[in-house]
Amino acid sequence: MIAQRQPSEHAGKTVTIRADVAHLGGQEYRVEDWWTNITGGSWMDATGNPAALQYAARWACADLPTDNDVLYGKTSDGLGHLVHVSEIEVPS
Repeated sequence: MIAQRQPSEHAGKTVTIRADVAHLGGQEYRVEDWWTNITGGSWMDATGNPAALQYAARWACADLPTDNDVLYGKTSDGLGHLVHVSEIEVPS
């Protein structure tokens, strides 16, 4: 079990996923919180979880950091996805 961290600054907000993110790029994404705060564990240990499996495949191909700065949220179709914090657009 991973210790709770402070809620993400994006928790409860709708953000946009960067356009270059495979299969999710450009979509609005309603952030619930860090994956670790929701599940108590790392995405790397979420054996069999569909959202974690999809993220793991993208992680391997997109050279994402191997860390737990991973958000859980839903796209407008209502499906849950894991997105690394570096994959969201940050307003300038």
